[in-house]
Amino acid sequence: MERKEILRRVSEVTSEVLGVAVEEIEENSEFIRDLGAESIQSLELMAAFEEEFGIEIDEEAALQVQSVGAAADFIAPYIEEVQ
Repeated sequence: MERKEILRRVSEVTSEVLGVAVEEIEENSEFIRDLGAESIQSLELMAAFEEEFGIEIDEEAALQVQSVGAAADFIAPYIEEVQ
């Protein structure tokens, strides 16, 4: 799966979980600072990403991911494993 597709899907999931219009989400948008995510929503995002992509990710490591683009980069290797 191409990074552009991963990024699009990460943005859509982020929009859904955080209630932010997808048009307002950019690659460099930070979940907490720019999009207003709270701690519990970070966990909800990780669960939603796992469901969206059919993967299981290391949640502790994933919590270090701060932006939409970083999430796409973090998720990419997991997708490669399941393909």
